[in-house]
Amino acid sequence: MTVDTDVLLMAETPPARRGRRRRGGEKAGPDLFPQKPFRQPRHIYKPLEAVSADELEAIHDASMRVLEEIGIDFLHEEARDLLRAAGADVAPGSERVRMDRAMVAELVAMAPTEFTIRARNRAHDLHVGGDAIAFSCVASAPNAVDQDKGRRPGNQEDYRNFLKLAQFFNIIHCVMGYPVEPVDLHASVRHLDCVADLARLTDKVFHIYSLGRERNLDGMEIARIANGLSEAEFVNTPCVATVINSSSPLRLDTPMLQGLIEMAKAGQVSIVTPFTLAGAMAPVTVAGALTLQNAEALAGIAFAQIVRPGAPVVYGGFTSNVDMRSGAPAFGTPEYMKAALVSGQLARRYNLPFRSSGVCAANTVDYQAALETTLSEWGAINGGAHIIKHAAGWLEGGLSAGFEKFITDIDLLQKIAEYLTPLDVSEDALALDAIRDVGPAGHFFGTQHTQDRYKDAFYAPIVSDWRNFETWEEAGSPTAHDKANRLYKKALEAYEPPALDPAVDEEITAFVERRKAEGGAPTDF
Repeated sequence: MTVDTDVLLMAETPPARRGRRRRGGEKAGPDLFPQKPFRQPRHIYKPLEAVSADELEAIHDASMRVLEEIGIDFLHEEARDLLRAAGADVAPGSERVRMDRAMVAELVAMAPTEFTIRARNRAHDLHVGGDAIAFSCVASAPNAVDQDKGRRPGNQEDYRNFLKLAQFFNIIHCVMGYPVEPVDLHASVRHLDCVADLARLTDKVFHIYSLGRERNLDGMEIARIANGLSEAEFVNTPCVATVINSSSPLRLDTPMLQGLIEMAKAGQVSIVTPFTLAGAMAPVTVAGALTLQNAEALAGIAFAQIVRPGAPVVYGGFTSNVDMRSGAPAFGTPEYMKAALVSGQLARRYNLPFRSSGVCAANTVDYQAALETTLSEWGAINGGAHIIKHAAGWLEGGLSAGFEKFITDIDLLQKIAEYLTPLDVSEDALALDAIRDVGPAGHFFGTQHTQDRYKDAFYAPIVSDWRNFETWEEAGSPTAHDKANRLYKKALEAYEPPALDPAVDEEITAFVERRKAEGGAPTDF
C-alpha cells in the first residue's frame, strides 16, 4: 500500500542606504511578516501543452487498452461486487477487473468539473477547478528536520508546529495530509489526535487518510462536528478530502478502496493519485508511465462514480522518474515537468480538476532544493494544476519535512502568487503624468507617483537578501538556511489559534475520547 508522501521583509539589519540600524530584538509582527490576505491565486496564463492533440489521444487510447485488455486488480470484495453490478468484467474468483472504454467514459463524465470544499472558517473555503489554484504544505513525511535538532522521527510537537505554520501563512490554502507523521502516537488512535489537531489548530480545509474504513469514518465525523453540520448537511457539503493512491502497477488495495467508498458515499473529496515512478513501478519511458498513471487514475475515478454518481474527485498526477543508478526517486526533473504538463492535458480532456506537487529530492535546504522545487512548481503551474500538494517543507524525496525548507518555499509560493497577479495597466499605472514631470535624464525616486506606491510596489522577499556585500558580511554573512531557521521560530511565536466555538471543541473532545476508549482503528489490514 502506498501512502502519499505524498511576505516577509528582510529581518536582517537594513543596509546603510536605508537608514540607521534597528535597535533591540525583532518582533514577530506585521512589519516582520507582511503578507497578502488569504486568496487563491488564479491561472491567468494558458497552460502549456507538451504533446499534440493526436499524441494526447495516443496516450488516452493506450490507457483504455490497459483497462480493457489487461485490467486492474481491485483487492476488495465489496468493490469488485459494485464493479460487477455496474457492468465491469470481473472473472469469478479473480481480483482482476476490466472495464471497456465506453463504461469508463460514461462514469468519468459524471464527476463534477469544479466544486467548493467548505472550511471551518468560511473565508478559507477552497474552490477546486476552474482557474483556481490551492497550495498545500508537505504531507506524510516520517521525519522532521531543522538546524537545531537535526533529522528525527516525526512527533506530535513537530506535527503541531507545522500545522501552526500552515495556519499562519495565508499562501497555504489547505492542509492535505499530516505534514509529518507523529510516530510517538499509537497507530490505532493517532488519526483521532491528528484530525482533532487539524480541526483546532487550523481553520482551513484539511485531509484525512484512507487507511481503513474506521479512520475515514472517524475523520469525517470530526470534520462534520468542526463544521457544525448535521449528518444530512454533511453528505451534501464537501468539507474534507483524502488521497487515494493506487499501488502501482495496476492495483488498488483494500484500505484505499474502503476510503474511496466511504468518501464517495458521504459526498466528500477523493484525490485519486497513482504513484508512478518511471523505471521502477512504471515503464521507463515518460509516455509509458503516463499511460499507466492515466489508466489507474481513471479506474479509481470511475469507481467513485459507481459508488455515488457525482462524487467530487480530483485527477492526481505524481509521475516522476528514479535515479537508474540507485533506484532512488527523483523529483523536479525534466521528466517530472513533462509529466506534469501532460497530466494537466489529460485532466482537461476529461474535464476534471488536476492535482500536482511541488517536490524535490534534496536532503537539505540548498541549491538543489531550490532548483528542483522551483522546477516542479513550474511544471504544476504550467500544467494547469488546481491543487498543488507538498508545496512547502518537502525534503529528501518526501522522507523529511523541513522547517527551514517550509519558509524558503513560502517565499517561492508568494512570488508565484505575485507572478499570477494580473498586471495593472490602468491610466494611473501607465504613469504618463510621472513620465511627463520627470522628462529626459531625470529619475523617478522623488515623484509623487513613486511616493504613493513605493511601500508595496514590488514583492518584498522573505529569504532573499538584497543588502550589499559589505553590510551582509558585517551581519555575519548569514545564509538563506540561517535566516529561515530564525524566521520559522518567529512565525511560531506569532501564531494565534483560530477561534473555535467551545461547544464544538467539547464535542470533538468527547468523540475522540469515546473512540479511544473503543480502541480506535485496527492496525492490521
